[in-house]
Amino acid sequence: MRTDRDVMDHEGRGASPLQPTPTDDDLPRRYADFETMPEALDYAARGLRGLNFHDARGQLVRPYPFAELREDALAAAHRLIARGVRPGERIALVAETAPEFVALFFGALYAGAWPVPLPLPTSFGGRDAYIDQLATQLTSCDPRLLLYPAELDTFAAAAAAAAGVESQDWSAFALDDAEPTALPKAQPDDIAYLQYSSGSTRFPHGVAVTHRALLSNLAAHAHSMKIGPGDRGVSWLPFYHDMGLVGCMLSIVGNQMSADYLKTEDFARRPLAWLDLVSRNQGTTMSYSPTFGYDICARRVSSQMDVAERFDLSRWRVAGNGADMIRPDVMQAFVDTFAAAGFKASSFLPSYGLAEATLAVSVMPPGEGIVVEMVEETLLAGGGPGERDRPQRYRAVVNCGKPVRDMEVAIRGDDGSRLSEREVGKVHCRGTSVMVGYFRDEEATAACLDADGWLDTGDMGYLSDGYLYIVGRAKDMIIINGKNHWPQDIEWAVEQLPGFKAGDIAAFSITTPGGEETPAVLVQCRTSDAAERARLRGAIRERVRAITGINCVVELVPPRSLPRTSSGKLSRAKARNLYLSGEIQTYDIAA
Repeated sequence: MRTDRDVMDHEGRGASPLQPTPTDDDLPRRYADFETMPEALDYAARGLRGLNFHDARGQLVRPYPFAELREDALAAAHRLIARGVRPGERIALVAETAPEFVALFFGALYAGAWPVPLPLPTSFGGRDAYIDQLATQLTSCDPRLLLYPAELDTFAAAAAAAAGVESQDWSAFALDDAEPTALPKAQPDDIAYLQYSSGSTRFPHGVAVTHRALLSNLAAHAHSMKIGPGDRGVSWLPFYHDMGLVGCMLSIVGNQMSADYLKTEDFARRPLAWLDLVSRNQGTTMSYSPTFGYDICARRVSSQMDVAERFDLSRWRVAGNGADMIRPDVMQAFVDTFAAAGFKASSFLPSYGLAEATLAVSVMPPGEGIVVEMVEETLLAGGGPGERDRPQRYRAVVNCGKPVRDMEVAIRGDDGSRLSEREVGKVHCRGTSVMVGYFRDEEATAACLDADGWLDTGDMGYLSDGYLYIVGRAKDMIIINGKNHWPQDIEWAVEQLPGFKAGDIAAFSITTPGGEETPAVLVQCRTSDAAERARLRGAIRERVRAITGINCVVELVPPRSLPRTSSGKLSRAKARNLYLSGEIQTYDIAA
């Protein structure tokens, strides 16, 4: 691995022998119109583009042309076959943002095995929680082998031992001798890989995606985003999440783009390094993030920083947003903060997708930006216009775009009937990129995928003039006295109080000792003053009552108490479980 001394710093001083792969070359672009993913890499390797890995300061440490990736992947495939790995067996990979992971992922594909990206440790939960999660997912996917970066040896080896799985760090695996041998030829309807959703912990579901489904989705979102000459990707998203793996790595190969990567943990420590990387991009940037990524960047800008001097965001063509509820207020704050650096609000590209559909279900046409509709909250909750016992309140719901190519979207009621325009119900989708099913879980598959190929996404939304609007997760809805309340509405209301920000609040339903359902609101509190805590508790309770008309249980908890999924999203379900089990510390009322 090359060292930082070989690299030009972020202000451009010094000479560097390292050059990133070019944004454009002479290879005619094909929009993922291949039968299998190995065929896509074979084609991309004929050009000069590739992947580029950067350190925590955004300095280039490893350009990785597709030709070199293909060579390493073929070598990995021969090593796997030499170890007796057969087509259809799983190869679990801890998904570090590194060239080794990408080479091993494609090596498994060339060998006919199914790569299974698994998460890295997060700051929440510690060593034991990570080992338990990894062991649970290993038991679920039943892999032939677990490969991981050497620095995670104690974690990964312990998890593998608990699951009875052979394991090896990938630097040791790379030393194995293997003679070149004939490789199996994948077919379009073969399974390409298994994808665990970011919330897969206690009861993980491995989403089985075929080559046909994958390439259909890569082509669909490439056409939706109008990928063309001059476009270049920039990403910090983890390779174990569908947006990072499919949208920001496999799509890069399938559509022959160059891309620049930061590790997710480096983005978490220095978020503005992402924007530094965008600024240095000489092409037109395509980069995605959940809402919280834009939020944290805007918050890191101090009043003394001259954003126009430090950043150049004028070439950011596609600022994608997805993977969580899109917050128009956060998007506006980002525009307000970085407009002076050339960022255009029209660059925002909202979208909607999920691992069970490979990735993209709907994408906003480029250039339309954030479009919202103001919807009365009783309609959002599935009620009628007459169900109002308090003043009307509205929520801004973001337009998540039109269904991508070869994808249908329908909104259905509780009885399965198809709803009309602007009626809120469960979002269903059907298309060539919908999963085969959950690995070895026919019951869970049947619960969400019907005989006609319609997938129940579990999300609630509505259609308006051909555009899809998402209002929340069905399982998150809080039902009190027969009325539906969205936890996001409660959380967003509390965030408007001084001193709180997105991610500080988790709302969910609990049962009181008297047997009644009531919302509980957990709020991360940074003050140690008892009187101030009492004042905050009262202010939160009154705020929720004013917004929803209901009383709630308010619990103040220490900072960093609320759990997140591996992709960084708040996990309400896990917060509820930890709260009910007493594993989240709460500040005593008198404390």
